[in-house]
Amino acid sequence: MLGLYIHIPFCVKKCDYCDFLSFPCGARPQTEKIQTYLQDLCKELSQAPDILGKTEREVDTIFFGGGTPSILTGEDLEPVFERIHQYFQVSSQAEISMEMNPGTITLEKLKGYKKLGINRVSLGVQSFQDEELRALGRIHTKEQALRGIDQIKEVGFSNLNLDLMSGIPGQTVSSFYETLQTATNSGATHISCYSLIIEENTPFYEKYPTGAVDEETDRGMYRQAKEVLEDHGYLRYEISNYAKEGFACQHNLKYWDLSPYLGLGLGASSKLGNKRYQNVSDPEKYHQILSAFHSPMTLTEELSPSDEKTEFMILGLRKIQGISSEEYNERFHSDIENDFPGVVEKNRKLHLLKKESGRIYLTEKGLDVSNRVFLDFF
Repeated sequence: MLGLYIHIPFCVKKCDYCDFLSFPCGARPQTEKIQTYLQDLCKELSQAPDILGKTEREVDTIFFGGGTPSILTGEDLEPVFERIHQYFQVSSQAEISMEMNPGTITLEKLKGYKKLGINRVSLGVQSFQDEELRALGRIHTKEQALRGIDQIKEVGFSNLNLDLMSGIPGQTVSSFYETLQTATNSGATHISCYSLIIEENTPFYEKYPTGAVDEETDRGMYRQAKEVLEDHGYLRYEISNYAKEGFACQHNLKYWDLSPYLGLGLGASSKLGNKRYQNVSDPEKYHQILSAFHSPMTLTEELSPSDEKTEFMILGLRKIQGISSEEYNERFHSDIENDFPGVVEKNRKLHLLKKESGRIYLTEKGLDVSNRVFLDFF
């Protein structure tokens, strides 16, 4: 089935490391600006039948990302949900996720989200150390994060992801261990661990052009995350993602499985069939296009059969279980060994890939140098 991604580009303030498409609007958001955007989003949703046709509108995952979607209330989002259910057939078992910032959630907001049908929370904690949160430019504290987790459970959300970050300025292996311990004791069902990447055109790029921590410390945190999380019953199912059994993120799996998804909102990306699309990123242009009842989507790439095979291998190998040779054969009417002669065997001899029970997957050593393996498939 189809996945929907809906972009909410507003946040209280821009974090110093962030290069996502988002616009700070302060602790008291400009309601008129936000309402105009949500009206445009509803107009874009109404175009779905023309874009997708009648047979491709069954949805089993919806993901609200940002920005900070939790800057909005349930009441703000109600018209968006009405349009989703009007133009899509949403599965009764659909995973409906929403990114939230601990500094913007309240008990009242959470109740509103639950009422709308949101059933998975992705909380951007990043760290449980106040010094590290200040270094990142986050708007919340450790206390707010812990209170937010309690409120999320109080409202009845049983599927909770915590985003954690390693490689933060001033972070040590010891402080990261404390963050991991707090996370595993929180009752979260899913934990994502990402290493801080310093992006150009961010304040961090000027301060830390070669990284915020040395490589040895970064690798130590990487290994520590795997050890601590697996010791607490979190199964690693993708390079950066761990989940309790049955709680892997179904929406993100669509990206790694090369499944279809439709992106809605400013700058959102879509993959439909063998085509990739991108929405305009300029807010004024987005509003003007939708006011004229045109689509903000632009075709950016038409994948050749060779491109699709390469993406299938690279994205699929991000998953710990790797890819199924049988699924590859059925999808492409072809064989991996023929399409990528010598690549699997070369990396198998280097102990970076393993072939077993009809699957090809990265070894522990391969996971540590995954980009090196991926390059061989280009």
